[in-house]
Amino acid sequence: MDIDAFWHVVEAAQAGATSTGEPFDEVLVNQLADRPRHEILEYAERFDELHDALYRWDVWAAAYLIGGGCSDDSFMDFRAGVIAMGRQWYQRVATDPDSLAGHPDVVQATDVQGRSEVLFYEDVNYAASGAFERITGDADAFYEAWRSFRRADPEGDKAVDMGEDFDFDDDSEMSRRLPRLAALFLDSNP
Repeated sequence: MDIDAFWHVVEAAQAGATSTGEPFDEVLVNQLADRPRHEILEYAERFDELHDALYRWDVWAAAYLIGGGCSDDSFMDFRAGVIAMGRQWYQRVATDPDSLAGHPDVVQATDVQGRSEVLFYEDVNYAASGAFERITGDADAFYEAWRSFRRADPEGDKAVDMGEDFDFDDDSEMSRRLPRLAALFLDSNP
């Protein structure tokens, strides 16, 4: 599955969720379950590539501001949520995480008492395994197939460059690096 086919699956699931009112992740699982197993594995491979490409300090800082903090696990969910927004928003975030200050859900989250989990979408991480389970009835079938699939691509697990680390609790640094998000989520901006 090439990148265009991957984004077609995501955007078709978005359209399906909008038209049916079902949660995006459930529509995505249903769409993947209608595909051959090798395509589900290829979808998972593209998902991991895109997910890993967002494993950067600047993206994590954006998640930290939006979520009022962000653990390792939450950052996984945030990156899945960015992918679930579709190609256009994914590319914006990959280029400039501060662009999330213009996303309607992020703007709306500023009005929520406490911090919202907007864009933190855990279930999207498990769409491929959910589709496999639906097809096979076996919760472990995906992981067995995935191990075999990954052995065929020894180049698949490369280290990711996260960029420059910085202190997410330093308001002036956050304001310098992510000025639009800091203006939305920090109580005081220098």
